[in-house]
Amino acid sequence: MCGIVGLFLKNPALEGQLGAMFTPMLIEMTDRGPDSAGIAIYHDAAPDSFTKLTAFHPAPDFDWEAVCDSLRTEFNATVHDRRNGSHIVIATDAPVGKAARLIEDADPRVQIMSAGTAIEIYKEMGLPGAVAAQFKLGAMSGSHAVGHTRMATESAVTTAGSHPFSTGLDLCLVHNGSLSNHNTLRERLRDHEGLSFATENDTEVAAAYIANRLDKGRSLHHALEDCLNDLDGFYTFVAGTKDGFAVLRDPIACKPAVLAETPDYVAFGSEYRALVGLPGIERAKVWEPEPAVVYSWGGRA
Repeated sequence: MCGIVGLFLKNPALEGQLGAMFTPMLIEMTDRGPDSAGIAIYHDAAPDSFTKLTAFHPAPDFDWEAVCDSLRTEFNATVHDRRNGSHIVIATDAPVGKAARLIEDADPRVQIMSAGTAIEIYKEMGLPGAVAAQFKLGAMSGSHAVGHTRMATESAVTTAGSHPFSTGLDLCLVHNGSLSNHNTLRERLRDHEGLSFATENDTEVAAAYIANRLDKGRSLHHALEDCLNDLDGFYTFVAGTKDGFAVLRDPIACKPAVLAETPDYVAFGSEYRALVGLPGIERAKVWEPEPAVVYSWGGRA
């Protein structure tokens, strides 16, 4: 089942209100996905030559300071860290790939949730309201956010298996539906593109496919158009990049979806009730996304 929400602010004056606007949208989708939730939020861009890595460890007393010290020692790097619930955001000028491997090698239970200059991903098991409260989502500012509430029907309820998935710098993807060819596509991406996967979730495969298309020079809009040729199944995708936001439904479009646009924002919800609390929604253009049509906004969309 699952629920998806997204909010892309066209008016920079609203960026201080992003979390307050977005949190009720996520919580409204609780009955579509009560077992876990996740949020990708784009804000607080890292300085030039720095990358932000968001990581998770289930133990509240995990020694993140030792991990940060290892980054400083191994790469003679500058490291700034910020804890948020069960996650940590590490901003560093160390090489991003090597830094991510060092962080993950610190403990088998460490998971890198995202990497990029603007993106931070937070996800956990539990009701969406509790997840939002743990990460103080309502107080966050930013330019756009994508969220997901999960009802696991094909795999275990875990933090790693929760959405969003991020498989490229500043990229996130959430998905409602099921892909029928994800195993074949995973093998193709692994064998021919050298990609690796952390979970068995089909959404991670779709995210990796989109990231690979972006790496080959495709825009987010065109990468999602490519999905129509290579991904089989039924799906609604909402994807984000550093300054882009896009939506795609498969050609059958059996999963519910609604978009709303005003001069100030674009909002997506699996159901309209997720959008009713947004300011000015009564004056918004509201429509159901057409099947097999990509809708995109932003500079890199």
